[in-house]
Amino acid sequence: MARPVTLFTGQWADLPLAELAPLARRMGYDGLELACWGDHFNVQQALASPDYARRQRELLADHGLQCFAIGNHLTGQAVCDPIDERHQAILPAHVWGDGDPEGVRRRAAQEMKDTARAAARFGVKTVTGFTGSSIWHAVYAFPPTSQDYIERGFQDFATRWMPILDEFEASGVNFALEVHPSEIAFDIASAQRALDAVNGHRRFGFNFDPSHLGYQGVDYIRFIRTFGQRIFNAHMKDVWWGKGDGTVGVFGGHTAFGDARRHWDFRSVGRGMIDFESLIVALNDVGYAGPLSVEWEDSRMDRVHGATESAAFCRRLDFPSAAGAFDAVFDQRDGSRGMAGR
Repeated sequence: MARPVTLFTGQWADLPLAELAPLARRMGYDGLELACWGDHFNVQQALASPDYARRQRELLADHGLQCFAIGNHLTGQAVCDPIDERHQAILPAHVWGDGDPEGVRRRAAQEMKDTARAAARFGVKTVTGFTGSSIWHAVYAFPPTSQDYIERGFQDFATRWMPILDEFEASGVNFALEVHPSEIAFDIASAQRALDAVNGHRRFGFNFDPSHLGYQGVDYIRFIRTFGQRIFNAHMKDVWWGKGDGTVGVFGGHTAFGDARRHWDFRSVGRGMIDFESLIVALNDVGYAGPLSVEWEDSRMDRVHGATESAAFCRRLDFPSAAGAFDAVFDQRDGSRGMAGR
């Protein structure tokens, strides 16, 4: 059976869930990956009210939708980040508090623990999100940056996230880091280093998103084959690169998304440069059976049009894994394996 096609609601949080759910069904989705902002999924309400999770589930079910994961990227970002005024815009008021940086980080960590418990109450096994990073600003390694400096960043990540991951373990829920610039892991090498930093904690894995890897020059198919058993969720998002006017490089030139000068930009699924055929094959090879969750972003396209075509693209593209080798039938007949193709 092919995988369900879902829509990550983070870019749709301006719409109340009661309005988004029927729209998502009309656009062709089987379910939603609910963001923990807007009114789509409220962590504290889920913990405070025994009826909240049931009501959210019933709202989805009324429109024939499922939910396999919730996403708390915005709060997760604040766990390890150097905090500045930008974080106030993305954090719940009770997490921001008085804005004291260490206080924000500690409250964000508590909110992520609460997210694990809320996910369990809601009946999902995966929380997608970000971790933030105390060393992202040093990615270019100037002023000269020693490996000891970088290692302290990974240890800061481990110190802050191990207690969170232990809460995920107690709740029976996985945390799937979306490997992404500005996080502790943004390519294959840093993802492995992050995994090592938390001693291979069994609740720590990845939300695979090829759009954040391709334009960097990272082999996103190799990512799947390297971390197959750690891929807890898969975002379908497209990107193109090398299409700008030569004035902006891979670091973005402090331009906004949609600026024609950019070296790379996100595209509606199927309209960029990601090799989704090879991606599906690799997901099948590693045994990934979770949803294909469209994270729709395209600065130049109407989002309803784009999300609709993205759902259809994923459904057309996906296929179930084979039950066995295509020529296994010859094993059943007088030792004639290998006759196919002669």
